Amino acid sequence: MEDKQAIENFKNAVFSTAKAIARKTISVDDQQQVAKVHAPKIISIDNTDEVLEARATADSEALRIRYNDESISKKNEPKGKVSKSLYKIAEKIRYEKIGADEYQGIKNNFNNFYKKKILHSEVHSQNFISDAFEAYLRKNLMNLEIDENKKQDFKRWDDLFDKKIANKLKNLSSSISNQKAYTELVNSIINELEINDQKTEPENIENENGEENNSENQNQQQSMEEENQPSKSQEFDMDNIVPEIEFDPSMNDEEAMLEDSDDENIPEGPRQPLKDGDPRKYSIFTNQFDKIIDAKELITEDEIRKLRSNLDMQLSSLQNFISRLANKLQRKLLAKQNRSWSFDLEEGILDASKLPRVIIDPFNSLSYKKEKDIEFKDTVVTLLIDNSGSMRGRPISIAAICADILSRTLERCSVKVEILGFTTLNWKGGKSRELWMKNKKNNPGRLNDLCHIIYKSADTPWRRAKNNLGLMLKEGILKENIDGEAILWAHNRLKKRKEERKIIMVISDGAPVDDSTLSVNSGNYLEQHLKKVVKWIEDSKDIEISAIGIGHDVSNYYKQAIKIADVQELGDAMVDRLVELFSADRRVLN
Repeated sequence: MEDKQAIENFKNAVFSTAKAIARKTISVDDQQQVAKVHAPKIISIDNTDEVLEARATADSEALRIRYNDESISKKNEPKGKVSKSLYKIAEKIRYEKIGADEYQGIKNNFNNFYKKKILHSEVHSQNFISDAFEAYLRKNLMNLEIDENKKQDFKRWDDLFDKKIANKLKNLSSSISNQKAYTELVNSIINELEINDQKTEPENIENENGEENNSENQNQQQSMEEENQPSKSQEFDMDNIVPEIEFDPSMNDEEAMLEDSDDENIPEGPRQPLKDGDPRKYSIFTNQFDKIIDAKELITEDEIRKLRSNLDMQLSSLQNFISRLANKLQRKLLAKQNRSWSFDLEEGILDASKLPRVIIDPFNSLSYKKEKDIEFKDTVVTLLIDNSGSMRGRPISIAAICADILSRTLERCSVKVEILGFTTLNWKGGKSRELWMKNKKNNPGRLNDLCHIIYKSADTPWRRAKNNLGLMLKEGILKENIDGEAILWAHNRLKKRKEERKIIMVISDGAPVDDSTLSVNSGNYLEQHLKKVVKWIEDSKDIEISAIGIGHDVSNYYKQAIKIADVQELGDAMVDRLVELFSADRRVLN
C-alpha cells in the first residue's frame, strides 16, 4: 500500500511540475483536453532509471506544449520515414534546449536521461542514423557529453555530419527561439544529407494479398526504375535498407575477399544485389523493398497489450512448470561455474579447519576464508524466430513461450538476450515480383520483400520488451520464411557486439518456403542456401548456432538441434541441452 501511495505521490509531483512548466491547463492522458501530458509509467519508486525517465519525459512534453507550434511543425515536416524522424528529433531538441537553458533542474534531468539513452542506443540497428543524428545535435547544441565507449560507434557518422552540416550548426543554434526559421534550417540539413526517402511512404505490412489500388500502382511503376538505379544518395535510403549480407556462403573466395575489403570510411548502407543468372549461386533480384522493423511500429500500444494478455493466459497454466524449469536451468548454469576459496585472510568467514590454531593463538589474524566471486563472462544469445504462415496457431504460441522462458532465465544468469523474427512483407512476392514481371530474367534469385522484426534488443531488459512478444499472435504478420538471409542478418548483428561469446538459437518449424522465389528457381534453392549459411557459421566458430524444431526435426540443417512438440517437452531435455551448450565453451564458465 505504501509503495502504491509513494508512486501516486510521485506522479502528482511530476504532473504539478509539468503543469507549472507548460503554463497551460493540462490533464494526464485526457483526450478531450488540448494540452496533454502522459502519466509517468513506473513500477517502483526505487527504480532510479524509471524515475529519471518519467521526469525527463514529463519535462519534455510540458516544454512541447509551451514552446512548440504544431501548425508550424506540420507545415514544414518533410515526407519519408527517416526524414520525418530526423526532423522530429531536431524539433524536440529545440524546445528541450529552451527549457534546459531556463531551468537548471530540467537541464540536469535531460543530461542524466539522454546520457543513458544514447549509451544504450543501438547504432547498428535500422534507426542508427537517427541515433547518431540525435547524439550529434545534443552534443553540439546542448553540450551533452557522450560516453567514451560510445564515441567510436558514432565516429563514422560524426565525420560525415561534420563534413555535411557543421557549417549550419551556428545558425541552427541562434534560431532556437524562432521555430519557423529553425525548421527551415533543419529541412536544409536533411537535404544536405541526401536522404532518398521522399518519394514513397512506408508500406502496410498487413496487406495479405499484395494488392494495391491502381493509382498507387501507376505512381510506383513510374518511380520504380528510378529507385532501382544506384545513386550517390542511396547509402542513406533507410526505407530500403535490408539485412546486411557481409559475406554470402554462395560466393567464391575471390568475391568474399572483395566483400570483406569494403572501405571502412564509407557509411553503412544497402549492399548491391548479387549478380543474376547463375542457378548455382544464391542471389537477390532486388533488396530495395526489404524492411527491418521494430515490433512496436507494427501495432498500437493497446493492441499489443491485449495480445500480450492472450499470451499470458497461455502461460498461466504453465506457470509452475515455467518457474521450476527456469530455476532448474539457473541452478545448473550457475553451478557449472568453477567456484574456489581464498584462505588465510584477515577477514571473511571463519575457516573451520583453522579452529585449533584459533584456540591455541586467538590473536592469529589469518584464520578466515572468502569465496571467490566468479561470474559468467560476457555472453549474448540471439533467439531468431520463424514468423512464417506455417507457424500459425499453436506452433507460434510455443515459439513465443520458448522465447519468453529463455530470455527471462538467461537474463537471470547475466546472459544478454536478443529476440528477432523473420517473415516477408507480402504473399506471392510483393513489389519485388512486380518489378521482375516488367523485366523478366532467368534465375532471378530471391524474389520477395523481406520483413525482419526486432522484438527485443540485447540491451533492453525483458520486462520492458515482454509485450512485444504478443505481436507474434497477431493475424496478418506471419507470411513466408527465407531462413538463410535471416540467419545472416542475425549473425551480422551479433558480430558487431562486444561480448566475448555469441550464440544464435533458431526457433523454426522446418524448411524455408517462399512460393514466389521457388516458382522461378530450383525447388531446393532456399534450402540449399540455408544449409550453406549454417555450415559457414558452424565452420567459422566465431558465433555458435543451434536450433529448436517446433514439431519438426531440424537436425538436417543444424548440428546442434532439438525437437519439441509442446512446451511441456522443454523439460529436462532442454535444460540438459542448454547446460551442455553453455558448458561446452570454457570462455563462459571459466
